This record gives sequence, structure tokens and C-alpha cells, in this order.
Amino acid sequence: MRTRWRASHVLAHQDGHHALLRGGEVVWEDDVIVHVGQHYDGHVDVDLDLGDSLVLPGLIDLDALTDIDHLVLDSWTTPERADGLQWSLDYFQNRRRDVFTPQERATIREYALVQLALHGITTYMPIASEIHSSWAEPLDELVGMAETSRRIGLRGYLGPAYRSGVNVAPPGGGRDVAFDEERGREGLRDAVRFLDHAAELSDPLVTGVLLPCRIETLTEQLMRETADIARQRDVLVRLHSLQGLLERELVQRQHGATPLEMLDRTGLLGTRLLVPHGLVVDRHPQVHGEDRGDLATLAEAGVSIVHCPQTSLRYGAVLRSFGAYKQAGINLCLGTDSFPPDLIRGMDLGVHIAKVLDGRMDAAPAEDYLDAATLGGARALGRSDLGRLEPGAQADLAAFRIDDIRDGVLDDPVRTFLLNGTARQATHSVVAGNPVLSDSQIPGVDLEDLRARAQGLFEKMRAAYSERDLLRRPAAELFPPTYPDFT
Repeated sequence: MRTRWRASHVLAHQDGHHALLRGGEVVWEDDVIVHVGQHYDGHVDVDLDLGDSLVLPGLIDLDALTDIDHLVLDSWTTPERADGLQWSLDYFQNRRRDVFTPQERATIREYALVQLALHGITTYMPIASEIHSSWAEPLDELVGMAETSRRIGLRGYLGPAYRSGVNVAPPGGGRDVAFDEERGREGLRDAVRFLDHAAELSDPLVTGVLLPCRIETLTEQLMRETADIARQRDVLVRLHSLQGLLERELVQRQHGATPLEMLDRTGLLGTRLLVPHGLVVDRHPQVHGEDRGDLATLAEAGVSIVHCPQTSLRYGAVLRSFGAYKQAGINLCLGTDSFPPDLIRGMDLGVHIAKVLDGRMDAAPAEDYLDAATLGGARALGRSDLGRLEPGAQADLAAFRIDDIRDGVLDDPVRTFLLNGTARQATHSVVAGNPVLSDSQIPGVDLEDLRARAQGLFEKMRAAYSERDLLRRPAAELFPPTYPDFT
């Protein structure tokens, strides 16, 4: 089947770069783009005029939240309450449990994937919190999530997260990691089983990857085995690392090496590694405050940094800086990592954070961030057929309305959209030529019912923090309101 989209603005691809096409048309047959330009004269089966819209390559989110958001709870905490948001050592040793039933977890996954689709994301790699699980992510849950993702029509790079340890708050204060090494080995075995499952599905929308958890929660052996399997299977690895000073302290305490040294020592730098955040390297002001070669090491290893500007800033951290990492030759891609999964808001924040850090208005222009959300993500995945609108590429694209008077006057449509808009302006999306989002709706999904069910699960998650807290404080004390209730 041949389909055409027409719109006032299309971000086309030409001579290896994005190029803005005004009054453009995109035509695809089945799952492959056959025409990007003006005045297509051939036959089409479906013809859609999107009017004043900006058509972009489908957005690629490589740290996509597939959970109920906990940032709304823990990004406001005080030092006195912070330890209460971790597992207590007693909870780890004696009482850990799954807060949600498997069916409730399936609802949470559906809710999160629907959020991605509503925000114009077409390709994603998931991240979920383990804090309300008995350990990490079971195989069956990811098998079910793959089916939900296929039903919605998103392109997913999936695998169960696994770990050997968990961050805990010991009775004497501070932070530590408590280990259960057999659970880590079980998790890796499940991850390999999912690679087999994804291969058996033979669905281009589901690709198996290895998703170990945070670096401080892995033993050296688990890291080495992950690297070995990644090379044997030629699969991607994503590992949260270089993301915080506490992580650096814990890794040095456990291994006598920095996180980057551990990535090298265990062979993970020799895989096609994706590193979400990547904030704490030698040039960080609380490490050495100067470049001593960490960025060059990452670039030479071909590591992709998954930059999550909105989430990092909400936790009081920033990438120092987008321009420096790009100049070092590091591939930069984007993630959301929290709610809302709005890469447009993230790009806008990133552009302006870079201005402050580098002291230049052009430190990280809008086009660099949009390149990261499309071309950078495609490079990280090893997919030259994604992230671009040109003949021969996959028909993954998204349309955003740009005619709302509340967005102000229109100058350059990309720059204006990033400055004044939001991904909530997504109206249509297509993955592999098939509609996912149509007129701001996802066919077959009752959004109001899903919202209500998700709210109930959030309340259950919030209440469960008390049982993990060392002091067993109630949720009302751990998460006080902004203002007292009116009486």
C-alpha cells in the first residue's frame, strides 16, 4: 500500500544532513519511504493533508520510561528524607517483595508505552525502576511487554534489566550496595533467553538487547559476562554509568577503580555500548575539573551517550557540556528517563543549559539536539535506515501541529517548535509504515480508563515506600505536600 503525507514543513534528508522542505510530501510503500519532495504524481492509496504541521523523522528515545514515574516523588526530597526512599538493609535481607501483581505490571507497561506514542516517539529502549520489585525485571514481564509494544506498533529494543546488588540505606547512615550474586546470574540467563525469544519472533519491531542496571549494582564478573555475550551475539548493551558522584564513590569502594576504568577492565568498552547520562567524567568540577582524556576514551571506544537533559536537571545535574562531548567526537543521542516522555521539552532545556555552561548563545543550537534525537539515536542503534526521511529509509515519522496561537509567531519552524512547543502537539505517527498515532489518539486504547488505572497504581506505589524506609515513616511524611490541606 502506498501512502502520502503532505504538510507545510517536512524535515527531509539530503546529502547526509537534514534539510527543511516547505510544502513537502512524504510517500511510502509498505514500510519503506519512496519519495520525499514536492508534487508526487504517482498513485497513492491513502492521502493525508496535515496542514500546518512539522513532519519529523520518528523520534528515538533510548532511555524511555516504561513505568509509573517516581521522579514526581523523589526529585523534591530533603537530605533528612532521602535515605527513606532507598531500600533499608532489613528490607533487602528479610522482606523484599513485588509491590505489583503481574497484571498490574502489564498495565503499567501499557500506560508507559502509550505515553511514548502520544509524544511522537517511534523507537525506544526502556528503563524501569526496580525499587518496587522484589529484585529486577522477570523474563515473563518483558515477553508480555514485547507483545504490548507490538500491538501499539512501536519499535522497541528490549530486554529484562538485571543486577547483582541493590542500593541500600544501612542502619548507621550513608549508602551502600547489598549483593545477591545468584540473582544477578539468573537475570543474565533471563536476558539471554529474551535474546532467543526476540530472534524467534522475527519481528522487525522487536530487537533484543542487554540492559544491565546501574554499574554500582553489578559485580565485575557479571559485567565481564555481559560483555562476552554482547560480542558473541553482536547485540547492543546499555548500562547506566558515569551518572553520579555517589556511583563513582561506590564503584571505587567496591573495585578500586573508577566507573570508566571498570567499563574498560571488563570489556564493556569493546561492545556497542550506550551510556545513559554520562555526566561524571574527569572534567566534572567535583572530580578533576579538567579534561584528562575521559571524553577521548569514550569517543575512541565508540560509546554513545544517551543525554537526558530534562531528567538530569530535575535531579540537579547537567552534562558539561553538549558541545564539549560533540567536539570530542562522541555520538550523542537522547532519552527522557521520566515523565513526560517529551523529547521536545528536553531539547529546549538542553539548548539553554548549554548556553549557560559554555557562555555562548550558540553552544548547542536546536538543530544539534534534533540531530541527536534522530540521527544520533540511529547511529547508536546501528540503523542507517532510521532517523531520516529519504527514499530507502524506514517509514518511521511523526507530525506535530505548529498552528496554535499560544505558540506565538513562526520563524524557523524547528527552532520555534523547540522553543515554544511541546511533544504533546504530536497528532500522527507511523512506524514501519503502519499508523500508531492518528488524530492524537491511539486506536484501540481507552486513554481515560488507562489514566484512571495508572493513578490507582501510582497511589499503591507511593504507599509502599514506607515499608522499605529504615524508619518506617508513612508516605505522608516522606512526601509532604507543597502546601497544607485547606480546612
